[in-house]
Amino acid sequence: MVLTKETVVGFIGSGVMGKSMAANLLDAGYQLNIYTRTKAKAAELVEAGAVWKESTADLAAESNVIITMVGYPSDVEEVYFGAHGILAHAKAGSFVIDMTTSKPKLAERISREAAVKGMEAVDAPVSGGDIGAKNGTLAIMVGGSEDTFQELKPILEILGSNIVHQGPAGSGQHTKMSNQITIASNMIGVCEAITYAEKAGLNPERVLSSISTGAAGSWSLSNLAPRMIAGDYDPGFYVKHFIKDMKIALESAQEMGLLTPGLELSLSLYQKLAESGGEDYGTHALIKLFRAQ
Repeated sequence: MVLTKETVVGFIGSGVMGKSMAANLLDAGYQLNIYTRTKAKAAELVEAGAVWKESTADLAAESNVIITMVGYPSDVEEVYFGAHGILAHAKAGSFVIDMTTSKPKLAERISREAAVKGMEAVDAPVSGGDIGAKNGTLAIMVGGSEDTFQELKPILEILGSNIVHQGPAGSGQHTKMSNQITIASNMIGVCEAITYAEKAGLNPERVLSSISTGAAGSWSLSNLAPRMIAGDYDPGFYVKHFIKDMKIALESAQEMGLLTPGLELSLSLYQKLAESGGEDYGTHALIKLFRAQ
């Protein structure tokens, strides 16, 4: 199938990131079908021109390209393999793109079963948070065939600016696990640095202006440290979802016999934060644990 602006895109999920991603597709001129478990979350998209579908099955049957951006691997399984799921109702020749951060083995299963149905599937998890989703500048890590990647690239380019084909099915999810492992340890360092500056009586904003452009620089330091300093814990990415990601990464690492002490420490700290009522904060709220010492 040659994708054009006449291609009907179906989007499942309209959370913190999915809502902006779907809006960018609408703004680019694509016909968009939308479904989410809570209809009210899709109200703005419907007002902007998206067509509401009453079920996953309806959306799958009436879309050529189906994008999913849901919460957990269990949600992915339900959306793809349930009685009303995508693979039972999408047309042969359709494309499916799972942009949820999920298990690599689940991505491989979706690819296999989609092929049996005459569909093409890619796993394409993203990084960049709410800011990247709004600006269409997400990093997109893609697993699947090269041909399918090239066919879907025009759509992916609306959603992201750093789009890399990593290899066969599951490769996108493995790459996202590498991303999350990096963030996990880095976030501890950012929290410790900001807390240290505050305890030393420094102006943390001035400290940030010095260290963010040197060897210590990172996306988290530049984009999330200012939120930490301001005490703004609104989610660009939820703590509860990061915990999910770290558990997947740890499980995958253990299957490969890989030692990941930084990941294990970060997971334990985030679980402590969640247990204290912080599961719906943004990931940068980890600094609350350090300030409480």
